[in-house]
Amino acid sequence: MKENQQNQIGQEIKYQIAGWILFIICAIFFTASGLKNHDILTFIGGVIFLISCIVFLIPLVRPNKKAENDKKII
Repeated sequence: MKENQQNQIGQEIKYQIAGWILFIICAIFFTASGLKNHDILTFIGGVIFLISCIVFLIPLVRPNKKAENDKKII
């Protein structure tokens, strides 16, 4: 039962990471478009969007020490 639940959580995290990677790709293209068109507002918006996507991705890829400690207790 726990194994199935852990597999489901792992699968959900993989989908979330894939979604955030797609957002990062979009942010890169958005930023590149701003550079190509010499549009400073588009460029700044793209950079802010890229940074925010990376910030949201960090908790998904960095192991949570508290969660690891909880697993050791169980």
